[in-house]
Amino acid sequence: MDAMVADDLEFYHDQTGLSVGKALFIAAIKQNICGKVERTIVPGSLAVYPLKGYGAVEIGVHRFRHPAHPEEGVGEAKFVTLWRNKDGAWQVTRAISYDHEPLTK
Repeated sequence: MDAMVADDLEFYHDQTGLSVGKALFIAAIKQNICGKVERTIVPGSLAVYPLKGYGAVEIGVHRFRHPAHPEEGVGEAKFVTLWRNKDGAWQVTRAISYDHEPLTK
């Protein structure tokens, strides 16, 4: 994942605010996601559009569940991710995760 994230990443989260830099983002993923929840894309929600001279924008809805209890709902949120294609390498430069809502069982 490290290679996919730009050093100057800006990550905006509706509950935790702005985080700047790859190191903070990777640390937050390790602390809050890895081994704790699974993130999946809600089928039919993903859309990707080219951004001329830059890369692409990806939008969709992601769902979070506990790996040990996949039958239990955790939540869903919307996301926007900006991808930069530089010299054939794709990296996330900006990400927004918002509208977090709990799932109903």
